[in-house]
Amino acid sequence: LNVAPGRPPRQHVRFLPAPDGGDGGATGLVAARVPVLADHPLVRGPRFRRLKIGAGHRLDVKASGVFVLGIGRGNKLLTDLYNCHLTKVYTVGGLFGKATDDFSDTGKLVEKTTFDHITREKLERILAVIHGTNRKALLMHSNIDMKTQEAYELAVKGLIRPMGKSPPIITAIRCLQFMLPEFQLEIHCLHETQQYLRKIVHEIGLELKSSAVCTQVRRIRDGVFTLDDALLRTQWNLQSIQSAIWDCQLKVKRELEKTLG
Repeated sequence: LNVAPGRPPRQHVRFLPAPDGGDGGATGLVAARVPVLADHPLVRGPRFRRLKIGAGHRLDVKASGVFVLGIGRGNKLLTDLYNCHLTKVYTVGGLFGKATDDFSDTGKLVEKTTFDHITREKLERILAVIHGTNRKALLMHSNIDMKTQEAYELAVKGLIRPMGKSPPIITAIRCLQFMLPEFQLEIHCLHETQQYLRKIVHEIGLELKSSAVCTQVRRIRDGVFTLDDALLRTQWNLQSIQSAIWDCQLKVKRELEKTLG
């Protein structure tokens, strides 16, 4: 912001001595507009010394993907989006055959196990059980009577979700890739942490009478924001950030109106 061209300095009127005509007569005064010295960059210094920036749903050091930030007035919008309790989507990589103390592939190795007996069909069955269990938890924490018209209307709009604090809830989970010993999942969830997702991979390994560690956690969607909205590190400049804010304004407004009215 400080490197960008600033507004021109203000002008004020000063009465300055008129140019001497050389005849030795009295010197008069003329009105002239001159810049205000207080607006000069060398006097004023940097225009921006402090910028209020807020973080949305955080990512830990071992995760990557969409990370939403609010700038200035956007901090209020971050709070409003948080109150919408929107679903986040992750791609999670796993590796069968070993377990670590922190459920990640970089942790301290605890044990090694066999995995030749695991098939995609067995994995899909475990994922179906996880989805069914979390579906019941979602309905319970939504505090909605599923036999009412209100529940039907919310289901049509896709708005059945806990609108308060709740444990982590997985709203959808499916297998994207399976090639022993590696696999990749897509997980839609609410109120999660990245460590919770790594633990899910660990528990899947146990359910399949083996073990598993998480090799990757990548957030591909956070509410209305997707990877297409994200800026790469090489795009962290004023022009790209301004364009990103303008492009996302309408999506944020629509979601807030739909969810919070």
